[in-house]
Amino acid sequence: MSKTVDFVRQGTKLVCVGRNYAKHIAELGNVAPKEPMLFLKPTTSYLESGGSVEYPSITKNLHFEVELGVVIGSKMTKIKAEDALSHVAGYTVAVDLTCRDLQEKAKEEQVPWTMAKALDKFCPVGPFVPANKIDPGNTDLVLRVNGEVKQQGSTKDMIYNVPKLLEYITSNITLLPGDVVLTGTPDGVGPIVVGDEVQAEIPGICETKFTVV
Repeated sequence: MSKTVDFVRQGTKLVCVGRNYAKHIAELGNVAPKEPMLFLKPTTSYLESGGSVEYPSITKNLHFEVELGVVIGSKMTKIKAEDALSHVAGYTVAVDLTCRDLQEKAKEEQVPWTMAKALDKFCPVGPFVPANKIDPGNTDLVLRVNGEVKQQGSTKDMIYNVPKLLEYITSNITLLPGDVVLTGTPDGVGPIVVGDEVQAEIPGICETKFTVV
């Protein structure tokens, strides 16, 4: 599937994976899940490169999380891992913005994380990259704030790789063309404030930039 997919406008949802890197689990003091942990973001969370994110008034602790985004190319329902990548059109780099204080409160109260994760422009993304340009099992991810490297990891450290994630998700949730799966973040997450310039990239392949206002 080499056709370009305008996932920002075509997709119906973002299915996101939490706690998929061991060091990130450890840095937040969480427990590793026994199966993939999923949550959703709406497509109104998308922000294309060069845009700005307004610091939400509901949080005092806005965090960045760089991730590999998997762009779906064809309808996926109950797909086995060994067949999963044939349904992938391509990839992108993404930032899963998170109101960390609201997320921690939600965890304490055992309620969903929606208000911590699903706000407008809370998923800055890079351009679409065709599937044959990226190895989802061995791709570097880098995030910089004001030019300083804050996150640097590799998808080879995922607990659940992309084929296994797609099998798990599609066992009960149908993925449609243009949908995106965010695959989790490596360690190094941290806060950003008004005035920060953030750059996330798959080095040499794609990047996205945004400003916090």
